[in-house]
Amino acid sequence: MKVLMVLTSHDQMGDTGHKTGFWLEEFTAPYYVFRDAGADITIASPKGGQPPVDPNSEAEDALTETTRRFQQDAHAKESLASTKKLGDVDMTEYDAIFYPGGHGPLWDLVNNEKSISLIKTAYEQDKVIGAVCHAPAVFKNVEVKPGQNIVGGRKVTGFSNSEEEAVGLSGIVPFLLEDMLKENTATYTKGDDWGPHIVVDGKLITGQNPASSEGTAKAVVQALQED
Repeated sequence: MKVLMVLTSHDQMGDTGHKTGFWLEEFTAPYYVFRDAGADITIASPKGGQPPVDPNSEAEDALTETTRRFQQDAHAKESLASTKKLGDVDMTEYDAIFYPGGHGPLWDLVNNEKSISLIKTAYEQDKVIGAVCHAPAVFKNVEVKPGQNIVGGRKVTGFSNSEEEAVGLSGIVPFLLEDMLKENTATYTKGDDWGPHIVVDGKLITGQNPASSEGTAKAVVQALQED
């Protein structure tokens, strides 16, 4: 079971001067689900090396059991500090691709040609594709047939408009994720704000928010075990 985890390299929240990146729990919770299930994990990012962590996700009130486990885990910290360059990754070597969220992906992974081609390859080879919170943004420019987005006609979730409104970033993000998914003819559903909500549509698996990280990863593992 080989899992590719793809993180953002983008660290600026538009032109606000605020820092962003990936959300720590959305990486650590899936990372440990995969690792504890015996998966071989490769972490990649557009620029390689240490990807930027959203500072808000390291605040005391955002810490969780898995983020604390990570802080004590030298091997995991070393793996994160030395991510592989996305351009050097071959999707045929992996069974699944998984995107943790944070606001960063809205800026870099959405338009990253290599990321788009990895997702297309995973789709064409019938591999498991997972994304949580803001990470379903990476599907925005993935066409699997002319005029058909990968989420077209599929059941998905992701960070909701009401959650974006609650964090005060609706006017700063390049687009609202919920709107984008609906525009691409996905059947978008959501649960309560900040509560876990996971949607499985075949081998496309999405989670709504940080609270959905672990459940989304567990659904990925289940899909891999059933394959």
